[in-house]
Amino acid sequence: MSETKEPLSYNGYLKVPEIIGLQERLSDPVSHDELLFIIIHQTYELWFKQILHELDAIVGWLDEDRLFRANHGLRSVIAIEKVLVSQIHVLESMAQIGFLEFRDKLNPASGFQSMQFREIEFLSGGKDEMMLRFFERDKFAHQRLTSRFNGRTVADAFWDVLKRKGFEVSEKDGKVASICEILSHPEKHPDLFLMQDLLIDHDENIALWRYHHVLMVERMLGMKRGTGGSEGANYLKTTLSKKFIPEIWEARTELKAL
Repeated sequence: MSETKEPLSYNGYLKVPEIIGLQERLSDPVSHDELLFIIIHQTYELWFKQILHELDAIVGWLDEDRLFRANHGLRSVIAIEKVLVSQIHVLESMAQIGFLEFRDKLNPASGFQSMQFREIEFLSGGKDEMMLRFFERDKFAHQRLTSRFNGRTVADAFWDVLKRKGFEVSEKDGKVASICEILSHPEKHPDLFLMQDLLIDHDENIALWRYHHVLMVERMLGMKRGTGGSEGANYLKTTLSKKFIPEIWEARTELKAL
């Protein structure tokens, strides 16, 4: 006699019992604000997973010259990133003293250790070998980041598309000149014009996320050192000028009126 299969439910499909059981607080006595802190950061990691899913697909679509589909994927990434920026300010609803009730329990863990955020950086084009050394003691993270470091990036796939379209992109100057050509004649290269604009949106949104993160940290903690030993807000300020595809930005400087 066959067993009757339970019908699919909302809670079963989305694993709601498992999800709501994953917020383990460390404070004792329990801090009211610690639950919010955990949920915000777990939510970030889920959004990071979706961004990686989209960026991986975008690399594949670019390699197949499916530019419309790649642009559509970039729109999804940008929409998620706007949520990430606004989500930071929910953390500002914590009482400063409430944050301090559990912050010391987090040592030496730090947001700097977000493996998936580093994957997004690598996959977008911002590879940093120093990050591989930083994650050497975390086997799982180190394997994933090493794979990302050795793999193709969105930037690689983008420049390869331009090369196949006849642009000279072997050197930095050629890349900048190619973007200037696209910016000067958008009607000749509509998909590429939209793509470089979406890529700069992606870059800009991550920069905005970093900036809002700096302000949130300074608002909550002033200039205290980070839990992982970093300089806290001062370290975060050093990351604000990072660019995934700097040539797209530099083209704006070189662009001249027709």
